[in-house]
Amino acid sequence: MKISFIQVALATLALLLISLAALQLNKKQIGLFVAGRVIEKQMQRDLLADLPEGLHIGFCGTGSPMPDPTRAGPCIVVIAGNRVFIIDAGSGSTRNLGLMGVPVGGIEAAFLTHFHSDHIADLGELMLQCWVGGSNAAPLPVFGPNGVDDVVAGFNAAYSLDKKYRTAHHGRAIAPPEGAGGAARTIAIGAEENASAIVLDEDGLRITMFNVDHDPIRPAVGYRFDYKGRAVVISGDTAYSASIAEHAKGADILAHEGLQPALVVLINKEAKANGRDIIATITDDILDYHATPEEAAEVAGKAGVSHLVFYHMIPPLPSAFVYAAYLGDARSHFDGAITVAEDGMIFSLPADGGGIETRKEF
Repeated sequence: MKISFIQVALATLALLLISLAALQLNKKQIGLFVAGRVIEKQMQRDLLADLPEGLHIGFCGTGSPMPDPTRAGPCIVVIAGNRVFIIDAGSGSTRNLGLMGVPVGGIEAAFLTHFHSDHIADLGELMLQCWVGGSNAAPLPVFGPNGVDDVVAGFNAAYSLDKKYRTAHHGRAIAPPEGAGGAARTIAIGAEENASAIVLDEDGLRITMFNVDHDPIRPAVGYRFDYKGRAVVISGDTAYSASIAEHAKGADILAHEGLQPALVVLINKEAKANGRDIIATITDDILDYHATPEEAAEVAGKAGVSHLVFYHMIPPLPSAFVYAAYLGDARSHFDGAITVAEDGMIFSLPADGGGIETRKEF
């Protein structure tokens, strides 16, 4: 019997419909299987075990106050050996730490560069996760310049009821009440432009705080981490600052904020055209207390760093295609490597070595 094309097509269609029906019936089982594999993989992750001995800098948030669906607020994790530190805690950054596999219960301390809302918005959540994530019996130390006491006290007050709920629900073994919140650690630093202070110096790790220029916001500081022959520097928010060039001398990586005026002007123009007067004023105001990518590249060149990494990008960058426009003429001011960071990126500096390894955790 001769089978027509139409018969073949109908049989194929019937088989497809049967397969789709079977798939629909098994969707629950398939979903459970997929979810189980994802959970299994996440529970087995141990970022510290995957990293070589040395110094590492990861970006748990590379955005700014402007809305950006791909970037959390500014946050950097620095890992020296098995010691974990957080610099700033922008909105959404604590969740990114989980996605990166950072063991939040083992975070030793947080450091704040200044007290703009976009750098502290997630501090309460960070303190909470550090507490419960490690059943820690002492609050998270939060280092910063003068004013950090007020910030930490405010978050402690805001989370005071939540602290009681966690202990009542999970018990003292998981959520010991004495370990909740944060403990402010004010670091005294002079008012001079290039003033600095040693925050920690032990077991081969040195952490230095230094002034930057974010006028009229004072204090505003950056940090340098030195460990086993490697060094990373974090600028915090700043305009062009000779202090950064001085304190970043010889560093492997300079993580520097950057605002590209040519792109901000586009926002300003559209804001004015559409009657968005507040946005128009703000995009005028921010131009004078942030460094341009070109200025940051000049600082990196003067400091002689190996790699310049941009974070706290202003304005938001809708895709990697815009990175060249964001960088502008930065490459003409610095002949080392330049990277526009993305959330989840980690740069590893093996101890006493010369290389820099890059990976992205999500």
